[in-house]
Amino acid sequence: MISCYIKKGNKLNVLEGVESLESFESNDDKNSVIWIDMLLPNIEEIRAVENMFDMKFPTKQESEEIELSSRYWEENNRIEINSYFLINDNNSAFNETVSFILQGNLLISVRYKKLQSFNTFTKKLLISPREFKTGYSIFCQIIDIRIDADADTIENLSKEITKIRKHVFTDYSNDDEEILEKISTFEDLNMKIRENLTDKQRILNSLLKSQKFVDDKHELPIMLKDIKSLIDHTNFNFERLDYLQNIFIGILSIEQNKVIKIFTIVNVIFLPPTLIASIYGMNFDFIPELHWEYGYIISIVLMVISSITPILIFKKKGWI
Repeated sequence: MISCYIKKGNKLNVLEGVESLESFESNDDKNSVIWIDMLLPNIEEIRAVENMFDMKFPTKQESEEIELSSRYWEENNRIEINSYFLINDNNSAFNETVSFILQGNLLISVRYKKLQSFNTFTKKLLISPREFKTGYSIFCQIIDIRIDADADTIENLSKEITKIRKHVFTDYSNDDEEILEKISTFEDLNMKIRENLTDKQRILNSLLKSQKFVDDKHELPIMLKDIKSLIDHTNFNFERLDYLQNIFIGILSIEQNKVIKIFTIVNVIFLPPTLIASIYGMNFDFIPELHWEYGYIISIVLMVISSITPILIFKKKGWI
């Protein structure tokens, strides 16, 4: 699917489909295009855009490579950028790579997932098209929207960490596997956010050093400051999760020690009565107390006294 945004003066037109590109009759029509958004493009759509604007798109595999030369590439009048966009659903979080190509006043974006950041920006572009004069300004705004979304994700993650911390300290009810699974999920999400932010930081730093768009870089330092502060928050969340995991393991150990303590006390309490019963349960011919008239009652009393005595001693020492 191709969405072509054409701006002439303060008027913005939106054309859909690869057929819209074939309708351009002159170079003026092509020069009026400020943004081509390609969502799940097929081979025909990619080749049509490549031929019309004389460029080559990276393959999906090439765009997902992690070295800086693959994330940011600049040559002649073209800048190629591959940036992470975080997708966080209820089951998992992962970073989806979106490719951007800046060539003159034109921005081309190639993506293989529907992203909320693009939907948000598209609405903003249609409402106030005069604010966006070039593809570069569109790219900066999309990244800025994504940074704001990352900030919201970090804020929600911090709230969830606080909730689970309160749960561990106040409402702990032996749901060990569930708590450990949540901590692991939060760590994975925080790691993906950190990877996403670091990727954008490297890209924006490279763009800031570029000799292109020299007169229009006032937004980049602000976005870099925002990213730095968000990275600091992710570091803090890592520390909180490590601390929470250590605390939880400590509480788990205490709970296990309590169980072991109960079994130990029970064993000590019943050890003397067991000893008495074992002595008088032996099958020897010579047992002096065997024919006592009150032998059974006396043995029962001895077992009761031997059971109560350890309990009284433990209470006095504060062990139970």
